[in-house]
Amino acid sequence: MICLRKTMALPDSVTTCLSQPVHYVICKLGFEKKDTYDINNVLSGNGEVCWQAVTEHVCYLESDQSVDYIKSIRLLGPVCESVNLYFKSLTKEQFVIQYASWFQWTNCTEVFLEVFDVLQYTQATEVALGLMKLTSCLERALGDVYLLKGNDCPFLLRDLLASEQLADVFGQAVMNVLRVFIGSPHGLNLRNVLWHGFASPQEIPAKYCAMLLFLTAGLGQLLQTYLLQTEGVLVHRPYVIFISLEELDAFPDLNDEILSIAEELVKLSSFVLKIMLPFWIAALTAFRQNRYADSVILLLPQLEVGLRLLFTTTNKCPNRLLTAESSAFYTTFDEILAKHLDNEEVNQLPVVLEDPAMDFLWDFLNHQEGPRIRDRLSHGEINLETFPREVANQIIGFAITILCRFSDEDMKSFKEHMVLKPLMNCASCYRSRFHPISRLKKQVLECMKSIHLWLELPTVPEEQVEKNKGLLVELCDTRICTLYSPRPVLEVVAVLRKISAQCHQVSQQVIAGAGLRYTQWVNKTLRSRQRHNYRRMLNSIKFLSPVLRLILLLITLELVSVHSVCKKNPFDYQQYLKFLKSVLQYTENLVTYTSPEKNKWDETMELTKKTLIEIKKISDRKLMLMNLAM
Repeated sequence: MICLRKTMALPDSVTTCLSQPVHYVICKLGFEKKDTYDINNVLSGNGEVCWQAVTEHVCYLESDQSVDYIKSIRLLGPVCESVNLYFKSLTKEQFVIQYASWFQWTNCTEVFLEVFDVLQYTQATEVALGLMKLTSCLERALGDVYLLKGNDCPFLLRDLLASEQLADVFGQAVMNVLRVFIGSPHGLNLRNVLWHGFASPQEIPAKYCAMLLFLTAGLGQLLQTYLLQTEGVLVHRPYVIFISLEELDAFPDLNDEILSIAEELVKLSSFVLKIMLPFWIAALTAFRQNRYADSVILLLPQLEVGLRLLFTTTNKCPNRLLTAESSAFYTTFDEILAKHLDNEEVNQLPVVLEDPAMDFLWDFLNHQEGPRIRDRLSHGEINLETFPREVANQIIGFAITILCRFSDEDMKSFKEHMVLKPLMNCASCYRSRFHPISRLKKQVLECMKSIHLWLELPTVPEEQVEKNKGLLVELCDTRICTLYSPRPVLEVVAVLRKISAQCHQVSQQVIAGAGLRYTQWVNKTLRSRQRHNYRRMLNSIKFLSPVLRLILLLITLELVSVHSVCKKNPFDYQQYLKFLKSVLQYTENLVTYTSPEKNKWDETMELTKKTLIEIKKISDRKLMLMNLAM
């Protein structure tokens, strides 16, 4: 497979992914003041946070009174160290008694108690993991608080922390303290440098994790006071739940033998930066220990690091391997997977990764109907305690195949290991499952399956229904390029999906209505008018079934040819889109006419005949224009 070792930055030669200014801010600035800070200044006798003493350490620029992040970080450094030492002096029981209740507002109390455990031993990788989990849970909780005052919670943490709604609840000075640590590219920006894979384990001071734990408890104290004063109730938004896990099943189950090989691969693969190796080992260990959320949280940023290395190599922009300053451009998954670079040149990474790998990354990270793992984990939308093994299995399985592909030739024995071959085969055959085109394929097949059930409806002779189900299955199995579909294609697919959805609803209504009426007929509970209407229904069903099948067949044929149609434009694209919308209008009317409330079967027949005439006209015109184009 492809080996970029000679052109990629050697993993051993990269000592940091933080640019010099960012490295200074995170690793040195908060250590410049050597004073010992008295914890009692920020801690009351009953363990509450003295916010005024904390906010006094935030400095402001004279020019516009915005936060002076450099001076603030320098002044808060000793405070953070004092808080860290204070937590180390507490037993777990003391911490739980004094602080557990102040974390309840986050709906993730256990996560914050785990962070306390991590701080006792200061193992760098676990501190970084704890900080990533803490920031995601804190963001989610702050979003819940935001909704006490406003609608449509901001998606980005920096916008959330800068909102008037949170300032009204906690006070602007308190929000400014938080922005020193997270949410602002001018501050420590701990959440982003970790979640985007820029910081190695040794580059995140444990005292900042301790300080955020302390501040989260303090926010709980302020919120309790606010809710008592306003008689408000904090409502937690429900977590995202992964449904239809079988749709995510791309790789076989990872056993101990595969994981053992993976542990050797990460030590040798050129995809892994040496400074990031502890994260990879910790991710595989977490998976072995059934800590599936931890495993994926640790691994996703490392996939981003490795792909950023490939991205900067293939696009010849090595400077973008490092974190950007606040005024410059970060290179994250969004840019790495995009079609074009910021200078409008074509991104060369897809050529190196190839379509199956790009489809997998878009499916699991970007497509709106996909699981969007990284977004949902990093923004606290997923319950970490119930994170499914199936999802973690897919992410790690994919990562292992990438490790194999981008490695030295002298690792041939690993690449050809029999245990890894099923993974490599699955990776090379992967097709998008959550692109709109893929979802349309799935819709068409489900709708056809539903219409096929009409064969089993009482009194509908089987010979009246054409059996072209197999043709559709074959067409839907045709591989279609989904990567970077142009807007016209997506517009057509969106209309086709709506048509398919309406057809499916019609089918379900027919099945339910025919079954009910047959039962009533047998039981002789139908009035005279209802019996006549039932006969009209049966006649309409015989006529409607092949028509709906025809529409599904047309949808599938258009789906297979949609890219070439929109590209070559052998006929008027806008006129054709208009035609599709007229078919959509027909299917929407069908849904109304076939509903239990309407039962308008004569109107259904008339409408269907008119639509068939229009379909024939446009089909004839397409054929004529396509012949002329040839």
